This record gives sequence, C-alpha cells and structure tokens, in this order.
Amino acid sequence: MSVVRIPPTLREDTAGEKEVVAQGDTVRDLLDDLMSRFPSLSGKLEYANVYVAGEDIRTRDGYDTPVSEKDTVILLPAMAGGC
Repeated sequence: MSVVRIPPTLREDTAGEKEVVAQGDTVRDLLDDLMSRFPSLSGKLEYANVYVAGEDIRTRDGYDTPVSEKDTVILLPAMAGGC
C-alpha cells in the first residue's frame, strides 16, 4: 500500500483526508482503488498531475509507473487559465 497525498481541492471527496492509503502495483491501480472507495473522484483525476517519489509520471511510464509501499504519490489537479 502507498500513501497518496490529496490536494485541498479534492479533500471534500475523501472526507477531508489529507492523505489516504491506496493499494496497487502501478499508478493506474492506485487511482482505480481510490475511485472505487471515493466514487466522487471519478472524472476529477483524469487530468491530474501525478508524482511518484517526487517525479512526474509523464517522465516515467505514465499511469503504468510502478509504485512500492515506500512511495508517496502526490496528486495535483491540472489548472488552466489565462486571458
């Protein structure tokens, strides 16, 4: 199981939890586990930036990036804006 840090904008979906423990061997597995336990996260994680051990998964294997029990996974919702 890995620790997943939940950003303030998604804490309402996790009953206010700042960190939750999720199960899985890859980032995809962790996110599936989270969405099965917190269904209101569905659709909100689609565009989230995900970091494993401080490294963006886009520079690794994307959603197939392996995770271990020692890893902390950070979710950051993608922001858009501008004029």
